[in-house]
Amino acid sequence: MSVKNRWLMISVGLGILLNPLNSSMIAVAIARLQTVYQLDFTVVSWIIFSFYIASAVAQPVMGKASDLFGRKKIFLIGLVVAFAASLLAPLSPNFGWLIVFRIVQSIGTSMMVSVGMAIVRIHVTEKQASALSILSIFLSGAAAIGPFVGGVLIHWWDWPAIFLVNIPFALLSFLLGWRNIPKDKPSSSIASNMTFHKWLNLVDAPGVMLFTVGLVALLVGLLSAKSSGYVSYGHVMVGLIGLLSLWAFIRHELKAASPFIPLRTFAKHPALTWVNIEFILVNVLYYSLFFGLPSYLQTVRHVSEIHTGILMLSLGLCSLIVSPVAGRWIDKSGARPALMVSGILMAFGSIWIMTLNQASPVISVCLALAAFGISNGLNNVGMQAALFKSAPKEMIGVASGVFMTSRYLGTILSSLLLSILMGNQFTAGGFRLLGAILTVIALSLVFMSWRRRESAQLEVS
Repeated sequence: MSVKNRWLMISVGLGILLNPLNSSMIAVAIARLQTVYQLDFTVVSWIIFSFYIASAVAQPVMGKASDLFGRKKIFLIGLVVAFAASLLAPLSPNFGWLIVFRIVQSIGTSMMVSVGMAIVRIHVTEKQASALSILSIFLSGAAAIGPFVGGVLIHWWDWPAIFLVNIPFALLSFLLGWRNIPKDKPSSSIASNMTFHKWLNLVDAPGVMLFTVGLVALLVGLLSAKSSGYVSYGHVMVGLIGLLSLWAFIRHELKAASPFIPLRTFAKHPALTWVNIEFILVNVLYYSLFFGLPSYLQTVRHVSEIHTGILMLSLGLCSLIVSPVAGRWIDKSGARPALMVSGILMAFGSIWIMTLNQASPVISVCLALAAFGISNGLNNVGMQAALFKSAPKEMIGVASGVFMTSRYLGTILSSLLLSILMGNQFTAGGFRLLGAILTVIALSLVFMSWRRRESAQLEVS
């Protein structure tokens, strides 16, 4: 790889790592924010919900925007937005403003993720696969070390540090990107002919609005009822607005010329639909542990932020180590065996969670973390391979976009599950109940993988 391309990779990599880094650092900050703002667990969970809902909407929208207005421009604007949000978040006068800046931060970092891969794919023509794998290391590596970095920062400098740490990355990426990312080919003729109305149709603004309103209203209705301890008329009405908005969203997407989520296409390919359902469940499992275990360790077992971060490091490292091994295994044997082993490991980890009590050595949580980390490494490659096998070649781009949306939906559902189970305070009993629910989900995934294998054998015979 040439020196020019290496600098391009560094410029893009420093930018795109901000999204997974900020989505994972927050895992060890939830208990601290709960104490600082005197909030129950259900309310403080919005620090997770807001980031992933914004990411789910912003990434596909900004991907389309980059095709029209230029990838370099969108990438650099994203860095400016992320820089501003990270600078202002520690100055938040209350938790509501912190959520606002968290949403802005998510939009900014999503702008970079949505175009970073495209920039490399277009401008790095030699050893392209290696270049893309390096970017994947930036993404997965940042997610893996995020809880550890967050634990260290909070231990020494308190929670504002997890926002301020973004500033040097954003500045350096902006300076390097300004110099090293090539200018886009002129597309002014397309942009000049694009009216505001056409732009709204291109990004499916009505679909995005219905999806966002429906998801947020449904979550507000459910979580408000859980937080208050009773179901009021207002809770029911807000939840009903959410359900009606999501129903309207489905109807709209089936008719839209450029849908936000192409439901018609997926209706024609049931195998592809099932892959996304499995991926949602996989992420419900993984992120329930990812966000739940740090709160359990800090709130129930009174483990410090830095030691929680060190323990969580085993989750990310196992995932990073297993991923390349999983790639070679799946190349030889296909995705099914790896996904079955993954489901079994997650079931083992979930059962182990159910056995934890006050007398259990804290270090023993590493067994559950290792099981989930190895399974995540298998799933990262296995689910992607299953997607490519089930998706027609002509729609692989669309399928990949929806695949990422499925990840975010699984993450949001995991946070919802935690909020419903824990309510006002994280408890050992609630955590054991979480383990029981995750065990059922994991065994369901094993069964789904086995059924896929059985179906394949029937087709062959």
